[in-house]
Amino acid sequence: MTGNTLGWVIVAFVLYLLMMIAIGAFYAKGNNNSEDYFLGGRKLNGFVAALSAQASDMSGWLLMGLPGAIYLTGVGGDGWIAIGLFIGTTLNWLFIATKLRRYTIRANNSVTLPTYFENRFHDEKKVLMTVSSITIVVFFLVYCASALSAGGQLFESVFGIDYHVALTIGALVVLVYTFLGGFTAVCVTDFIQGMLMLVGILAVPLFAYHFLTSGGTTLSAGLEASGADSANFLNLMKNGDGSNNIVSVISGLGWGLGYFGMPHILVRFMAVRDEKEMTKSKATAISWVALSLGFAVFIGILGRAYLPELVNGNNEKVFIEMIKKVFTMEMRAPFIAGLFLCGILAAIMSTADSQLLVSASSVAEDIFKGLLKKNADDKTVMNVSRVTVLVVAVLAYIIAWNPNNTVMGLVSNAWAGLGAAFGPLVVMSLYWKRTNFPGAVAGIVTGALAVIIWDYIPLVGGQTLGKATGLYSLVVGFGLGLIAIIAVSLATKAPSEEMLQEFEDVKANRL
Repeated sequence: MTGNTLGWVIVAFVLYLLMMIAIGAFYAKGNNNSEDYFLGGRKLNGFVAALSAQASDMSGWLLMGLPGAIYLTGVGGDGWIAIGLFIGTTLNWLFIATKLRRYTIRANNSVTLPTYFENRFHDEKKVLMTVSSITIVVFFLVYCASALSAGGQLFESVFGIDYHVALTIGALVVLVYTFLGGFTAVCVTDFIQGMLMLVGILAVPLFAYHFLTSGGTTLSAGLEASGADSANFLNLMKNGDGSNNIVSVISGLGWGLGYFGMPHILVRFMAVRDEKEMTKSKATAISWVALSLGFAVFIGILGRAYLPELVNGNNEKVFIEMIKKVFTMEMRAPFIAGLFLCGILAAIMSTADSQLLVSASSVAEDIFKGLLKKNADDKTVMNVSRVTVLVVAVLAYIIAWNPNNTVMGLVSNAWAGLGAAFGPLVVMSLYWKRTNFPGAVAGIVTGALAVIIWDYIPLVGGQTLGKATGLYSLVVGFGLGLIAIIAVSLATKAPSEEMLQEFEDVKANRL
């Protein structure tokens, strides 16, 4: 980009970043206690809850990881992931959201997922809280690193600065407004970011398609010119040059299981003002996801024809390069390019801030107040949480330091770990009253360990089981976690009458 063009892009970025920080500063004064800081006082309206949940969910993966993967291998490669995620988020909003909100209120007004597990299963020894909190912090380090890495790639590509300098800038901005404003600031900024992401993901590929085809070139011809076989590239049952097998399809669809165990998404359900607002949230969130995932796949397809030069480059930058080409070369509108590039930054920041906040709540509310200092006042808890935000951000920054880490790979590992550890227990805690404390512990430990063993320990000829079989670890971990909950719960003492009564109260909506 020329100096004048770059100047307008910088103006757009600066205005956007200043607005996000201003929101954090504004909402800082509204945090009177830890429930305000972690759940916004359970006052979230339906639209903010929906877009906040989905924006914090999708992250830079939606605008970089998924389009990049589609660009490389076609819709049959990771198109099944998009389908699985749509099914998963729909089921999550329809069957988990309302019931989890009710149960967290009935379970002593729980404000975090570990606290909910502790209160739901009457865990007086804090075992569930400890195991859950440690699991959250470990896997969120990787997840947050993926967001910071995506931010580094964005700044590097747009401004031509060193990746590590770019990584530092992005991390500092996220840190400042999360540190100041807490949950409400995060949700309001996520709402704005969710809207910006949606506008960008819908508008940019439509402009790019117009410029590709205005000269008489068809999408199929563009794909062929890039070296892709258009028939195979657009076929869900083809993966690159080969055929998809049942393992690939199951692995892709299995991504949807992760939604049931994502603390940064589940906490939005807990914070919605009332069930009338929840109804708005469901329709908004499901519509947003359908549009976003569909157009992210389209960006990958179109990008292969519109930007064939990325075949031997960093394919995860396809959307960034598409924005730059459309608005700085084709339309000569660099300020608009800057705004749409901020949409990618929005996706990155909306996930990083949520992960930092959930990690902070696990350490401050669950470990510090729950285990170490039970009589700690709200001011102390909030101070500990802010220190935790800083520490987690620094550790995630260190993990993201390697520019060769892919956004897709980091997200895949973290998504599997959280989904397998918590997903089976969230579902069973809401729908099977026979689930007991030993079963809950067994489910979390089994799910988390299964993912770690499957993805990180070479057991087959120097390869991990994940590499050897091609099966996504979330599918394995979720299945084993579910089996562990059922088997251990049936083999041990049934829940107390008080726990069973609480289950019936939630079922009948007696809060």
